[in-house]
Amino acid sequence: MSGHSKWNNIKRKKEAADGAKAKIFTRIGREITVCVKEGGPDPASNSKLRDLISKAKANNVPNDNIDRVIKKAAGDSDKNSYETMVYEGYGPGGVAVIVECLTDNKNRTAGDVRHYFDKFGGNMGTTGCVSFMFTRKGIIILENEGVDEDKLMEDCFEAGATDFNVDEEVIEVTTEPNDVYKIADELKNMGYTVASAEDTMIPSTYTTLTDETHLRYMNLLLENLDDNDDVQQVYHNWDMPQSEDED
Repeated sequence: MSGHSKWNNIKRKKEAADGAKAKIFTRIGREITVCVKEGGPDPASNSKLRDLISKAKANNVPNDNIDRVIKKAAGDSDKNSYETMVYEGYGPGGVAVIVECLTDNKNRTAGDVRHYFDKFGGNMGTTGCVSFMFTRKGIIILENEGVDEDKLMEDCFEAGATDFNVDEEVIEVTTEPNDVYKIADELKNMGYTVASAEDTMIPSTYTTLTDETHLRYMNLLLENLDDNDDVQQVYHNWDMPQSEDED
């Protein structure tokens, strides 16, 4: 992947994380609720809950919020059954898109996602049609606060990271996907400022859009998916254009 594509998308992710804290809290809260109903409220015996608590902390969710969600889920009589659904397809201009959902009505969710693809110049495909272009990794974004790179390397590898890259504004730390939240917690305890941490899908190549209609429709596709309560994560290989102030 090109450096421009890589760092431009990382910075966009950081901006998105900075501007969408409430949404992040809500989505992690839903994951915790489902996890508690399936495996119980004790993280000592529910390893998935333990990972989600680490995920919440890595994304700066306050401890009180985490405890409140767990207690509510443990005492909740709501027996709605949520399922994880993954949809794949192409956005305008051939951009590869993966949509991960958590839903109690897969017919409704599938209909909504298909509608967004159709409405904004794309098409929803079959399972596996684009996922082969992505690799699952853990990505932690740290604020670059004038860090010493030798010290950073020592700390990252001590925490269990597999790689890191330094930019003027941010540091990207790569991990195995199952370790990302634990490592983010460790780096935070070492004094680093964690802007975001996620188990994500990284594309092997990026698609550039130049047509104005494609650009507008791709933005609208992502906005509509992001606004849907059933959508947990959206991955894509769009090389998002730089704004003028980033040049």
